[in-house]
Amino acid sequence: MRIGIGLPNTIPGVPGSTLVEWARRAEEHGFAGLSTIDRIAYPNHDSLTALAAAAAVTSRIELFTTILGPAYPPALLAKVAATVDQISRARLTLGLAPGNRPDNVAATDLDFAQQGQEFDALLAQLHQIWRGEPEHSPASGRALPVMIDGAGEPALRRLVAWGAGGTLGGASPEQAIDYVARVRTAWQEAGREGKPRIAVLAHYALGPGAALHSLAHLQDFYAFLGEYADSIAAGALRTPEAIRDAVKSFAAAGVTELYLNPTVPTVDQVDRLAEVVSPALRD
Repeated sequence: MRIGIGLPNTIPGVPGSTLVEWARRAEEHGFAGLSTIDRIAYPNHDSLTALAAAAAVTSRIELFTTILGPAYPPALLAKVAATVDQISRARLTLGLAPGNRPDNVAATDLDFAQQGQEFDALLAQLHQIWRGEPEHSPASGRALPVMIDGAGEPALRRLVAWGAGGTLGGASPEQAIDYVARVRTAWQEAGREGKPRIAVLAHYALGPGAALHSLAHLQDFYAFLGEYADSIAAGALRTPEAIRDAVKSFAAAGVTELYLNPTVPTVDQVDRLAEVVSPALRD
């Protein structure tokens, strides 16, 4: 299993220079990838802009929008992603998810059906543009790898149709076992060659005083989810033992990539995490 680290682009007030230094240190420590998560209505740095900056100061580490919602119109998303992919020399993977409802607005079955239709159209349009259709489209010369977020049947359908694999955020190792089995079965039944990439996202924080900052950030970032935000905040990995156990458990579950997302923005978090997972980074 490959170990990646998130950029602290979601944490309000983080200077852009911190993102750049974070990317440099992550590559120096041997992390397999740099990831981002995102929200539109939140004071965070844009994912693709942050990854473009990271691409400019690194040469090997992979770049991954672990979960990117519909922040861009399709043509603009295709163009911006293709640009980051060119800057990084083909190191970008797009992790995509359907749109979420606005904060504090109740969802209906109709809302989800419409979001699903719009997401299917987005996936089709992205691949059309990357093929160079029409002639003026901002093609990058290749179809970027796409990872589909979600564990439901629609996500599995999209995954085998368009994806290089799937992503699952905030899952336990037990949930990951079921998810891995379902993804692999769907992949085989669809006649896809090779093996799917299966990525899991977990939040972390390490060091003296980090737990309180971590808890406060996650409760704020996920506040739009109501009481569920407390569950997400409580589930973050905040000790070396918890992180090592998670690495072993997710690897045993068949996950191919684990991305540990920071909840404290100081760059020493890169060093602390590398020290904890260093044996896995060398594998």
